[in-house]
Amino acid sequence: MFESLTDRLSGALRKISGKGTLTDNNIQDALREVRRALLEADVALPVVKGFIESVRQRAVGQEVKQSLSPTQTFIKIVQAELEAVMGVANEELNLRAQPPAIVLMAGLQGAGKTTTVAKLSPWLQNKPKKSVMVVSADVYRPAAIKQLETLAAEVGVEFFPSDLSQSPEAIVTAALKEAKKKFIDVLIVDTAGRLAVDEEMMAEISRLHQVLNPVETLFVVDAMTGQDAANTAKAFNDALPLTGVILTKADGDARGGAALSVRQITGKPIKFIGMGEKIDALEPFYPDRVASRILGMGDLLSLIEEVERKVDKEKAERIASKIKKGKGFDLEDFKEQIKQMQNMGGMASIMDKMPGMGGLPAGASKMVDDSLFSKMEAIINSMTMKERVNPDILNGSRKRRITVGSGTQLQDLNRLLKQHKQMQKVMKKMKGGGMANMMRGLGGMGGMGGPGGFPGAGGPPRL
Repeated sequence: MFESLTDRLSGALRKISGKGTLTDNNIQDALREVRRALLEADVALPVVKGFIESVRQRAVGQEVKQSLSPTQTFIKIVQAELEAVMGVANEELNLRAQPPAIVLMAGLQGAGKTTTVAKLSPWLQNKPKKSVMVVSADVYRPAAIKQLETLAAEVGVEFFPSDLSQSPEAIVTAALKEAKKKFIDVLIVDTAGRLAVDEEMMAEISRLHQVLNPVETLFVVDAMTGQDAANTAKAFNDALPLTGVILTKADGDARGGAALSVRQITGKPIKFIGMGEKIDALEPFYPDRVASRILGMGDLLSLIEEVERKVDKEKAERIASKIKKGKGFDLEDFKEQIKQMQNMGGMASIMDKMPGMGGLPAGASKMVDDSLFSKMEAIINSMTMKERVNPDILNGSRKRRITVGSGTQLQDLNRLLKQHKQMQKVMKKMKGGGMANMMRGLGGMGGMGGPGGFPGAGGPPRL
């Protein structure tokens, strides 16, 4: 999401390296580049002006501490301002109300409201342990009600049926009555969207708000729309008492303008960020973590939380125990590792959160093709269990059978076997001397071109 913004800011920050004190003169060029980077990311002009002025005031005359370089000092200031612009801390959903607590979703058509309802439901079930009911009050888009019903069945939440002949007010009134009868904790209401803000739409959603009196009114906005997102959010905020914002499609070609503009323009916190199409691809929005990612420092906390949430601990422990006993790391184990990686959003998603990825050559993250993992999995699935445990038995005829069965080429199979051998070496070192040996082992995997090895990834950039 923030790739181009990260690249531009990194270049801007290098302009002040080698200085003993931050002065107006030596940060002028850096600020000019920061301003350009923010404008190119489609951040709203008033937000850019306020941001640059705040950074200048904090930076000028700032003595560089002995332990920090001028660049590091400036980065600290920029990071603090980015956090301030986006809201300082994560603000949780307010569900303190007589059940059912009502969450009203608003936004334009195509922003991802219905999908977000489906993503938010399991999150509420898993985190605060709430029972959830969902209902669609969209009587204009024929497929909207059916779409929500399908998604509700997929995530396992209660769905309240409605149809196009009913008025939106009648639908939500009946849904509220049913939720009370079934002692539901949270009722999420999906509303109709339009291609643009109009009076009819605003009047309808205002009436729904009066009928329901929700504890949370969340504005769902497409992150790829840049500062237009902020302007639309302002229009909704003027008509409705919004309590928060959810950014969607942040995994797409989003430049970051919405994330940096919407809080400043509306005064409402960003509460969640959608990072993909998968039902579990919804994360609480932490301004400090997002600021770290923008500055190329990664987001280890989110990565750790994702591992905790998505990695199958039993399987991971089984493999670890197997390696500890010296039983080796076979292709079946390799397949499990690939699956775990895919569950976490693929290599590109993991790299985005890893510190030091700013040290990779420009465009390196785009070269990581997650479809390769699917290909590798298909190859392993085409093998017998005996072949997976002992790949050394693979002769020419076996290899031909595997490549035909998986729809791949011989070079794909040979590449997989080579990568597996390198992984085996790493795991052997891990068995003997723990993490230190494993890290040394990883140091020799620079030429792999696949999982585990990234040419030029020698740690964080030296600024």
